[in-house]
Amino acid sequence: MIRLSKFTLSLFTLLISLPVAAELSIIDAHIHYSHDAWSLLPPQKAIKILRDAGLKKAFVSSSSDEGTQKLYAIAPDLVVPVLRPYRKRGETGSWLRDDSIIDMLSNRLKQSRYAGIGEFHASGDNIELPVLQKVIDLAKHYGIFLHAHVDSDAIHRIFKRNPDALVLWAHSGFDDPDQLRPLLEQYPNLWADLAFRSEYVLEGRVVDEWRTLFIEYPERFVLGTDTYTPDRWFDVIDNANWSRGWLQSLPQPLAENIAFRNAEALLERVGFGHPE
Repeated sequence: MIRLSKFTLSLFTLLISLPVAAELSIIDAHIHYSHDAWSLLPPQKAIKILRDAGLKKAFVSSSSDEGTQKLYAIAPDLVVPVLRPYRKRGETGSWLRDDSIIDMLSNRLKQSRYAGIGEFHASGDNIELPVLQKVIDLAKHYGIFLHAHVDSDAIHRIFKRNPDALVLWAHSGFDDPDQLRPLLEQYPNLWADLAFRSEYVLEGRVVDEWRTLFIEYPERFVLGTDTYTPDRWFDVIDNANWSRGWLQSLPQPLAENIAFRNAEALLERVGFGHPE
């Protein structure tokens, strides 16, 4: 029988009680690989960055969808394809009233596998436009999520159209905890990504108001970088490492939820399936 010294036992107890390991797995739920990134960062180099960041998965969308498919083709174990309704840059404002978008999305959804539709941009009563209503219906038909860069009014309108919608709220709406709390309470199928935000961390620790919100809704937040321009790709590794740092200020189960388990739960809900 092996007997451990009191020192060894004390050290072991300390190690298992640490908040989170430095090599914590990360899922980045907000990555774009659009056409203007392809020449600067060929697919193999883009995948190397994602792997060097130690990512378990990366939710990837692009303008056009060709970029997503380039990465998915060489790293299906890593890349989670999300279908963006933009064929090129400059459509973030025009797509809302472009009926051809629905045909494009419908054709892509028939041909390939996706976990969601987005990231798309809209606000308030934009959601009542026919194109947006059909996008919500497509997500419902295929059982996939909506990655929505929208305001809180739009969130209410999405769930009015489909009370069972699965919504990943880009940038947590750029709202503060007091604004987020009632929506997270009202809509259990609402997840919020933390991409392109940093105000919830001060000196390497989660600030109190955000920590309280994370504890209240431990299964609803996910990480993201948002590579909305090609140069943002060079922040993916730093963002993952920065996230591992501040996650250490949280209890381990909560840190793991935000780091990867909540994103995994969303993927389980969508299943990458197609209707019969």
